[in-house]
Amino acid sequence: MKIPITKTYFDQDDLDIIRQPLENGWVVQGPFVKKFEDGFAEYTGSLKAAACTSCTTGLHLATAAIGLKPGDEAIVPGFTWISTANVVEYQGATVRFCDVDLDTFNLDIDHLESLVNEKTKAVLPVHLFGLSADMDPILSLARTHNLAVIEDAACGFGSFYKSKHVGTLGDYGAFSLHPRKAITTGEGGMLLTQNEDNYKLVTSMRDHGASKTDFDRHTSRAAFLLPSFPHLGFNYRMTDIQGALGVTQLKKAGYILENRRKRAQIYFDELSDIPGLRLPFRHDDYTHSYQSFVCLFSPEEPTLANVEEFNRRRNQIMGKLEDQGISTRQGTHAVVNLDFYKNKYSLSPEMFPKSFFAEKLSLSLPLYPQMTDIEQEFVIGQLKKELLKG
Repeated sequence: MKIPITKTYFDQDDLDIIRQPLENGWVVQGPFVKKFEDGFAEYTGSLKAAACTSCTTGLHLATAAIGLKPGDEAIVPGFTWISTANVVEYQGATVRFCDVDLDTFNLDIDHLESLVNEKTKAVLPVHLFGLSADMDPILSLARTHNLAVIEDAACGFGSFYKSKHVGTLGDYGAFSLHPRKAITTGEGGMLLTQNEDNYKLVTSMRDHGASKTDFDRHTSRAAFLLPSFPHLGFNYRMTDIQGALGVTQLKKAGYILENRRKRAQIYFDELSDIPGLRLPFRHDDYTHSYQSFVCLFSPEEPTLANVEEFNRRRNQIMGKLEDQGISTRQGTHAVVNLDFYKNKYSLSPEMFPKSFFAEKLSLSLPLYPQMTDIEQEFVIGQLKKELLKG
């Protein structure tokens, strides 16, 4: 039996709709992208949504739109995908890393305020693995110090914080549509904002800084005239093929998320009494979308003295599961431990121990909406076998 870490969920509707841009000949950003943007905004309760080529480019648009520049600083979690930090570097600004809470894998609120100084311009909270960051204290701190808040909601589709969809709480919220996410357009991203002027700016910037999109120009009079370019921009446009796929993926969002949560609950039911395995954080204020089901392998409280031994044991367990055809992954990497950032900022594990522990000890289990009972029972049985060996 081969069980992947995840599977995309496609059906005949997806196959049918992506033929339409091919048949009508409009394959660049166009009417399907607009329909997808409107549907995404409606689903999340956002004022506006702007499609782009990835969550990374969405985050980059946001950092550029707030005017982040050399001499500025932005706060980023120490345990996140590298893109969250990279978009700060793209603007020539300085990354200030914040350690994470090992229960949630998100920003450690107690560490956050100590990082703010006169150079701080933004904070980029990450809603990691589908669990919202604790946004109230983050937003309060941002208001006090006049900071922009750019939510990295790459994993956050279907996730809520106190009844509000993530990505709608800060100045901007960026989502990933990569195949490992709940809904997908292959590659792709979506950037949310609750401000009309912000929306106009980022939609211009994603299109080279143009005053008018190609679709608007070609469907109006004087199509032979090029638009003006009032902003420095990028080519971060989504194709209409991807937009079409996004339209049908949104229609299945309820089913996909319901089944991800169902599979997550089975893991909770079956694994909650296994010693040494810390399951994902749950609380009434948070609605988890379970983009990934990420646990912490922790036979004891992790320390710098025991983490390498626990890491060896975790990897051994993951290898045994792999031998049985079961795919697992670490949650993500500690960006503070990656060569570029470690060398540029002279970082060490002792400076961000929880991010280091999260990288070394996180364990993501297979989860996808079409997962069968037989598949999940096999995963649980093999995992218990390895964990209970002693």
